[in-house]
Amino acid sequence: MGAADLLSTVIHLKPLEFPNEEHNTGRWWGRAVHALMLRVLGGHQPHMAEELHDEPDLRPFTASSLMGSFNRDGSLMLDRTYWLRLTSLRKDVGEALENATAPGGLLAPGARVELDYSRFEIINPKENNREVSPWQVVSSYAELGEPFLLASQNPPRRLRLYFTSPTTFKSEGRHIPLPLPRLVLGSLLERWNAFAPVAFPVELRRYFEECLVVSRYELKTRAVMLKQGGLRVGMIGWVDFTTLNYDRYWMGLTTTLAKYALFAGVGAGVTQGLGQCRLAAEGEMN
Repeated sequence: MGAADLLSTVIHLKPLEFPNEEHNTGRWWGRAVHALMLRVLGGHQPHMAEELHDEPDLRPFTASSLMGSFNRDGSLMLDRTYWLRLTSLRKDVGEALENATAPGGLLAPGARVELDYSRFEIINPKENNREVSPWQVVSSYAELGEPFLLASQNPPRRLRLYFTSPTTFKSEGRHIPLPLPRLVLGSLLERWNAFAPVAFPVELRRYFEECLVVSRYELKTRAVMLKQGGLRVGMIGWVDFTTLNYDRYWMGLTTTLAKYALFAGVGAGVTQGLGQCRLAAEGEMN
């Protein structure tokens, strides 16, 4: 059985030590997790890490920041466990992740890794972790679209997306921290058409523009400290998109892209912790 092309892998870690107080202060861990992902890819096929490092923003993987409970100043706590998430949008990347998490691999339980000068041990996850479980998923492009594109299920009229890390969109040279349908779903359409075996029609963008509206939301902004002291402002929370002109075909494509957000991320900086997103399950809607 081959590797999955769509894989969302959650890694649990326990901090071991801090080199000094300077490096155990509040900061964004996305760049460190990105570097870890490149080590995973380089360990699988040496040319992959170099190839993907040199590519523009459109890369076949995402990397989260470090997640869990921190001190008030954002520093780590030695008595707590943390988790991060890595995803693949292409089969060879999925294979690299599967190999890294297999016994003896770079990300297998018992292995030790370094993130931004801090050392961690990979540990076995706790069972029934409700916070983590929606993010640990194996799928494929065909499986995501099959219920709606093969007419076995009617797509919904309303979609809710959760943005769990700061999300922003680069448009016309500016960063826009607003979940406009054309930005959110346009970002997903771009990634789908870059990596999926079958592309969706570009006319789908017109449906986003003319037929989808923001009907409800609960959002707030959050700033992320980037390299060299720069700030990036993104939004977190949730938003509902509702169609004004229900069409089974177009909403089927749109719903498939919303499900794809779990793997592809949304907006700018998804390989460095930004844009972590997932579609709400039916029981989460109200």
